[in-house]
Amino acid sequence: MRIAEIHIHKIDLPVKNGPYVMSGSEVHALDSTVVQIVTDSGLIGYGEVCPLGSNYQPQHALGARAALCELAPSLIQQEPLKIQVLNHLMDSVLEGHNYAKAAIDIALWDLLGKHHDVRVCDLLGGALTETVPSYYAIGVTTPENAAEIAVEKVAQGYRRLQIKIGGRPVEYDIETLTKVYEAIGTDAQIVADGNRGMLSKDVVLFSRACKDIPMAIEQACNSITELVSIRPQLAHPIYIDENSEDLSVVIEAAGKRLCDGFGLKLSRLGGISKLRTARDICAAQNIPHTCDDSWGGDIIAAACVHMGATVTAKLNEGVWIAEPYIDGHYDEDKPIKVEGGSIKVPTGPGLGVTPNPDKLGPAVHSF
Repeated sequence: MRIAEIHIHKIDLPVKNGPYVMSGSEVHALDSTVVQIVTDSGLIGYGEVCPLGSNYQPQHALGARAALCELAPSLIQQEPLKIQVLNHLMDSVLEGHNYAKAAIDIALWDLLGKHHDVRVCDLLGGALTETVPSYYAIGVTTPENAAEIAVEKVAQGYRRLQIKIGGRPVEYDIETLTKVYEAIGTDAQIVADGNRGMLSKDVVLFSRACKDIPMAIEQACNSITELVSIRPQLAHPIYIDENSEDLSVVIEAAGKRLCDGFGLKLSRLGGISKLRTARDICAAQNIPHTCDDSWGGDIIAAACVHMGATVTAKLNEGVWIAEPYIDGHYDEDKPIKVEGGSIKVPTGPGLGVTPNPDKLGPAVHSF
C-alpha cells in the first residue's frame, strides 16, 4: 500500500459565545487545517492541526499549510504504515514545524488503525477506560462570572476546572480564585492557568495570597527558568504547558523534576507518535499530565481522546477538547463531544471519525 494523494483543507471554526479570553489575547475564530491522505488501496486517513491564533505560540495556520506543502511531495508513493520511517523522512525534508508534521502523523495512525481494523487507542497499548475525563477552561473574566460558570460546570459533571489568569492586576486573579473556591470548594480540581502572561513576582504574590486554596498553577510565567526560580516560594504545585515544546524539554523537566505536572499538547509535540513517548516518560516518572491540544475539530479531539484512554487514572489530568466552544462536527454521525464532564472513546477503526466531505469543502492544496 502506498500514499497516492494528499489533500489539504482549510476550515473556519468560530468561537461560540466568544471571544475566548486568555492573558494577553482574545480569540474570536480559529483557522483549522485538515489533512487527507489517500492510499492506492482506497483507505483514507485524516489528520488536523489548529494553532490558537498567531500570537499564542510561534505556530500559526498559514505556517502549517506552508509546511505541509513542503512535506507532502516527499510523502507521495511512500508506505503509510511505516510511521516512524515517515516521521524521520519529514524531519529530513523540513527542520522543525512539529505542529504541521503532527497533522500527517495523526493521519498515518488513522490509516494504520483502519488497515488493521482496530482503534488507535488499541495500537497505543489498549484503552484503560472507555470514558475519559475532560476539563473545562474558564476564560479571563470577572470574579463573579468565573464563580458562576464554575458552579454551572460542576453541575454538568466536570471534575477539573482550569481558570485563566494573567494579563491584568494580580489582585483580580486573587479575587477570582477566591470566589471560585468559595463557590465550589473541593467539588472539582482547580487549576489556575496563566498562559505565560504573568511576571514572576505576581505569581509569588498570587500563590501566597491563595495559599489556602487547593489548586495547581499552570505555566504562569513565560519560561521554565522563571518557573524554576520561583518554585520554592510558591504554595502550590506548578505545571508546564507552553514550554513543553518538544520531547527534549519533557525529558529534561521530568528527569530533573522541574515541575509537578504537564499540560501536553498533541500538535505542539508533533503528533500521536511523540505524545505516546511523552506519556511513557511521565509514567516512568509518576508525573500527572493532560492529553489535549490548543484547539481544533473532531479529528484532533478523537486523537486526544484515544491517547487519554491509555493513561492510568492516577496520572490522567483529563482531555480538553474545543467541542464545547464551537458549533457543529465534521462527523455528525459519530461526533466527539463532552457529556457529563467526560468523553466517550470512539468505537470505529482508526480515529473513529469520518468527516463529511461537505464539512471539509474543496482542498486548498492537493498533491
